[in-house]
Amino acid sequence: MYAIIHASGKQYRVEEGQVLYTEKQPFEKDERIVFDRVLMVKDEGVTIGKPYIEGAKVIGTVQEHVREPKVLIIRFKGRKQYRRTRGHKQWKTAILIDKIERA
Repeated sequence: MYAIIHASGKQYRVEEGQVLYTEKQPFEKDERIVFDRVLMVKDEGVTIGKPYIEGAKVIGTVQEHVREPKVLIIRFKGRKQYRRTRGHKQWKTAILIDKIERA
């Protein structure tokens, strides 16, 4: 059984027991989070929402807040002796999907 949810402006395919990495969420560790914007659920059959399925929800638990590997940003202008290097590490929230409930 899996579901497609809408979270943080993106769509994610989730299954029970999966760890989902989303944009950083304003929740503490071990706090429960409920995604009620469920676009699709598939088990024996397929249920598709218009745009969301009423009454369906995905329940998860926040595991931790982590940072992605560093992305390097390099600016370079040839023949001018100009080089700049910067880095960026994006915050992510790891969420363990506990349960998928259908309407």
